Amino acid sequence: MPKKFDGKVALVTGGASGIGKVTAQVFASHGAKVIVSTDANIKGGEETVRLIKEAGGEATFVRCDVSRAADVEALVEKCVRTYGRLDYAFNNAGIGPDGRRVPLVPIVDCPEDIWDRTIAINLKGVFLCLKYEIKQMLKQKQGAIVNTASVGAWKPVPGFCAYVASKSGLIGLTKTAALECADSGIRVNVILPGPTDRTLLMENLTSAQPADKAHMMSMIPMKRLAQPEDMARAVVWLCSDDAAFITGLAMPIDGGMTSG
Repeated sequence: MPKKFDGKVALVTGGASGIGKVTAQVFASHGAKVIVSTDANIKGGEETVRLIKEAGGEATFVRCDVSRAADVEALVEKCVRTYGRLDYAFNNAGIGPDGRRVPLVPIVDCPEDIWDRTIAINLKGVFLCLKYEIKQMLKQKQGAIVNTASVGAWKPVPGFCAYVASKSGLIGLTKTAALECADSGIRVNVILPGPTDRTLLMENLTSAQPADKAHMMSMIPMKRLAQPEDMARAVVWLCSDDAAFITGLAMPIDGGMTSG
């Protein structure tokens, strides 16, 4: 029986763990050939590809630092050389303050290098991905792109200044891209995940203080953390023909956090 994405090609950045890893697998389960990309966690990216292949899908790993234009241009070129086209892109690579990789600090104590690195990956990185993905999709006169922002863009948290700034900017960037591409057969949307289990951000935030997870759950009207599958299903739907008239949407997937 044909699958909805048979013959299509999807690119997933930040595909080594959490939301990116699961979304790559869901794309593949619907028949898409998948380019899985990450920078530092190479083993994780290769593991995602292995899992897709073991399930009968087709995938290729490409290392890419999304903050470097040459890397992103090469990533899209590799996708087209390998599979002939690019139909869907999930720009998911990002970093946030988790108390381990990036400290949680107020604005007055935020080191300039933390600010620069966060903006470079979370905002500049998506700008570069959009630039080269859209160039390819314009040649094909079709495509769908989904970016990953955060519920933090609408509900800021102290200590997350660079993260909130980058994710807020990403919503504006997405809407601009959507308008520029609206008559070109290319749709661009952005998801705003709430606190999500089984991600590096959540694991690092709660490893030192497990009670933080219960506190986060208490702030969510649905009284549970999101799962990566919640995000993956939304991304795949936004890329599908079922969402053919949707572009420029900032979609919160947060169990009701931003409803009040």
